[in-house]
Amino acid sequence: MKPLLNIRPTFFFICCLLASLLSACSIPDSTPLSRFNLAEDGVYDADIHAEKQLAVVSEVSGAIKVHNLANNQVLYSWRHQGDGLNLVDNVKFSKDGNFVITSDSEAFAVWEIATGEPIGFWRIDESSIRDIAIANGGKAVLVGRANGTVMFFEPGTERRLEFIGHEEKINSVDLSANGRYALTGGNDYKAYLWDTKNGQIIHVFDHPHRVSQVLIDQNAKYLFTADGLDKAQIWDAQTGQEVSRLHFIERQLIFTSARFSADSKRLLTGSPAKRLALWDVQTGKILKEWRVAPNDGPAPQSAVVYAVDYMTGGAASISSSGNYEIWQTP
Repeated sequence: MKPLLNIRPTFFFICCLLASLLSACSIPDSTPLSRFNLAEDGVYDADIHAEKQLAVVSEVSGAIKVHNLANNQVLYSWRHQGDGLNLVDNVKFSKDGNFVITSDSEAFAVWEIATGEPIGFWRIDESSIRDIAIANGGKAVLVGRANGTVMFFEPGTERRLEFIGHEEKINSVDLSANGRYALTGGNDYKAYLWDTKNGQIIHVFDHPHRVSQVLIDQNAKYLFTADGLDKAQIWDAQTGQEVSRLHFIERQLIFTSARFSADSKRLLTGSPAKRLALWDVQTGKILKEWRVAPNDGPAPQSAVVYAVDYMTGGAASISSSGNYEIWQTP
């Protein structure tokens, strides 16, 4: 076990009821092309890599499971810390789908998909983990912490860089596919694009509220930043200029997941209260909306959309209910 620093990731359960009330009347009930459940008791977080036909979920039961989506079989079952209660808040694939990073509030682990084995487990000792990201090849990780610092770390060389540009806790982080650039957003109403070689800030994106979601396009062409109320924007990664602003009528729309399409023309987002949406990158206009299925049980029922990706001819989602669903896109 290797000591490092400290971090923490939590999500938007408090906002679910409010978001449900805001969106309940605007999105009709939706019927997916297919649906199956990955975790009956629900999940804390999830990610999808559609090209590899894989999903990783952190179950409420404590297990981290990698599913083969082609046959709905469990490929691997992992745990962070023995047989105790494992509250793993964050799970993410590298953009090439060959590695997974997972974290609880105190530690993170990197796993190799080819073998199912961990390549390292690191404990943080300064501040709880809020969000994580991993570069292609597992060669670099990014850890956002509650004290406002972001750690860039290379498992192979153990090179570590601390980014201290934020003044308040971190909510969302992402790495470019090659690990060279980081995008981070926090409670200080700012998102920063910065160089992981030296920590130099490249672009600053100001928001009127805390930044809750950030994303780097896998082609390094666009960036996405969204705050906790009403501003969500797509930016040109090279110039830092606004490309579009997402158009929605709600006074509050929170995003819990996002993914650019392979051709960088569309943006797929997930939100609390069962909401999945497809947007045009150049105009910011919504192309299609769906409502994912919640767990069975007494009302009110909701579901946070934790993972989204593009399938051939459709979109895929995993929500807190544990349901994996495929939707037909325009």
